[in-house]
Amino acid sequence: MPVPRRFDRRPPERDTTRINERIRVPEVRLIDDEGKQIGVLKTAEALQFAQERELDLVEVAPEARPPVCRVLDYSKYKYEQAQKVKQARKHQQQITVREIKFRPKIAEHDYDTKKHHVERFLRHKDKVKVTIMFRGREVTHPERGTAILDRLADELSELGVVEQRPMQEGRNMTMMMAPSKAVLAGRLDGEHPTGGGAPDASAQVPAPAPAEGSPPAEVSAPPEDPAQAEGSTPAEDPAPPEDAAPAEVSAPAEGAVEAEDPAAAEGPVEAGERATGTTVP
Repeated sequence: MPVPRRFDRRPPERDTTRINERIRVPEVRLIDDEGKQIGVLKTAEALQFAQERELDLVEVAPEARPPVCRVLDYSKYKYEQAQKVKQARKHQQQITVREIKFRPKIAEHDYDTKKHHVERFLRHKDKVKVTIMFRGREVTHPERGTAILDRLADELSELGVVEQRPMQEGRNMTMMMAPSKAVLAGRLDGEHPTGGGAPDASAQVPAPAPAEGSPPAEVSAPPEDPAQAEGSTPAEDPAPPEDAAPAEVSAPAEGAVEAEDPAAAEGPVEAGERATGTTVP
C-alpha cells in the first residue's frame, strides 16, 4: 500500500477504471461499440478510433496481456451499472434477527406479553431468537426451559417454524424461529382479511335485493287491478252521457227547427207586408 504524502491534499481517486489518456500501455486489444473484436492495436490508434465515434476508450480487462479495451460511452456505462446494483439491492430480502428472553419461572401474564412480542416479530417477517436464562440452581432443571420453548412453538405454529431446536449453551437455552411460508406469502397479515370480507359481503347482498324487488312491485300493481279500473270507468262514463245528452240534444233541436223553419220566417214577413199595405193606403 503506497504511503500518502504528508501534504498531499488531493482527494483520493475513487474510480480506478482507466479510460482514454489514462491508459499507459503501448498496445491494447480493442472491441468496438457493437461488440466486434478489432484486434490488437496501438493505444494511440485505439484512442483515435474511439474519438472518431465520439465515444470513450475504456479498459475492461487490465489483467490480460495485452489489456482489453472497449469503445463505449463511459458515463452511460457507469449509470447502467449503478442502476443494476440498485435493482439488485432492492430485490434483496434483508432478514432481521430479534431476540427475546424468558425466565424458567416466568409468570403467566409475562409469558403472554412476551408471546405477543414474538408474534409481532414473526408477522413482520423477522426471525426470532428465544432465550431462556437460568440463574443459580435453575440450570439443574433444563426441562423447564424446554417446556416453555415447546409451548411457545406449538402456540405459534401457524406464524413460525422452528429452525433450531432448543439447545443449551452454558446458562442459556436458545431456540430460533422463522416466519412460516404463509406469513412470507402475505396470507396471514392479521384478522383484517377475514374481518373485512364478511361485512362487505353481507352489506352487498341485502342492498340489491330491495332495489330489485321494489320496481316489480310498482309495475305489477296496475296489471293486478284491471277489474277495479274497468269497473270504475263504466260507472263514471254512463252517468254523464245520460244527463248531458238529452239536454244538449233537445235544446239545439228545438232551436234549430224554429230558426230554420221557412214557415216561421215567412209568417212575420207576410204580416209586415199586410201591415204596411194597410197603413199605406
